[in-house]
Amino acid sequence: MRVREYSESIPKPLVPIGERPILWHIMKYYAHYGHKEFILCLGWKADVIKEYFHDLNSKACHAANESVQSNGPEQIRYDEEDWDITFVDTGTDACVGQRLKAVQPYLEGEEIFLANYADGLTDLPLPNIIDSFRETNPVGMFVSVRPTYCSFHSVSSQQDGTVRSIEPLVETDVWMNGGFFTFSHEIFDYIRDGEDLVDEPFSRLIAASKLRTMKFDGFWACMDTYKEKELLADLHAEGSAPWEIWKEDRRAVSYSRRPGTNNLSNNTSRPMALGPKEP
Repeated sequence: MRVREYSESIPKPLVPIGERPILWHIMKYYAHYGHKEFILCLGWKADVIKEYFHDLNSKACHAANESVQSNGPEQIRYDEEDWDITFVDTGTDACVGQRLKAVQPYLEGEEIFLANYADGLTDLPLPNIIDSFRETNPVGMFVSVRPTYCSFHSVSSQQDGTVRSIEPLVETDVWMNGGFFTFSHEIFDYIRDGEDLVDEPFSRLIAASKLRTMKFDGFWACMDTYKEKELLADLHAEGSAPWEIWKEDRRAVSYSRRPGTNNLSNNTSRPMALGPKEP
């Protein structure tokens, strides 16, 4: 079952973890490292996401002159967090690749930018992947993570169907795309009309040796199901949410795959939140 309790009334990025939606937690994570300019690629219930941030400004008594819209996408300044947010309606049925392509005009002049599926949380030391990107000079880089909180099992069998082994997927050497990306502006040369991001465009990058990944063995969790939502909410309620790196008084956590550093960076990359196709 997906996050059905919420997904029929609000888009997934607004599903709450504690008092704030998961989108706010992701943006707070990026802002902790100094990346405070956001482009939100909106689809289903775009107005609900816009309204959420307008309401935040109103509650913080910053409603006056908060919104700018002049022959372009709507923009607001969220003063309480020092965030600049651009809202771009990219279509209700667009895939991630086409959402990314739709915001290309708003990324002109950006040497490097960050992108995110907006449904996962991590305590990844963000400067590490940006520094690696600059050193290796690919077109695209993403974080590879191990499955977490997964009840599926990996099966190995002979050709006749005799099972050799069966083991929990989380205990295998399987790595998957964690949804945290770094791109150069050249990525737009690899995305054609109608294509999703990780299909044809990534295949072209692989063929050109222009796609890299960084394996991360620390905390990472996505929110695709109600159970996963509850696990994240419980960590937050206990005061031990690993992704809340902006809190100096976080309780120690027993999670076994923690990164070694949370050093700040002076990078000038621009983060961008990418919502998945489904609500």
